[in-house]
Amino acid sequence: MHGATGPNAFDCSGFTTYVYKKAIGKKMPRTSSAQKNVGHRVSRANAKPGDLIWTPGHVAIYIGNGKQIDAGRPGVGVVKRKIWQDNPTFIRVSSKAV
Repeated sequence: MHGATGPNAFDCSGFTTYVYKKAIGKKMPRTSSAQKNVGHRVSRANAKPGDLIWTPGHVAIYIGNGKQIDAGRPGVGVVKRKIWQDNPTFIRVSSKAV
C-alpha cells in the first residue's frame, strides 16, 4: 500500500523507516529515493545484515546470504526472499542517519 507506514501495513520505505526507528532508534527519510543518501555505498561482497538494498522505486533490508526482507506490492505484506533486483545498490546506514 503506497504511503503506508505501519505497523499494520507498509510500503517499502515505510517498512525500512519503521524498522530502523524501532531497532536502533534512527530516524530515516520517508521515501526510498531519499533513503539512498543516508549512508555510504558498499559492495555486494561487503554487505552486512541491516544494510539497505536500494533500486529506483524500491528499498529493502539485507538479511544476509543473498536474502532481503521488504514490504512488497500491495496485498503481499512483509516478506523474506532472495534479492530479486538487478544490480541493486547496498547502503550502510550512517550512525547519524537523519
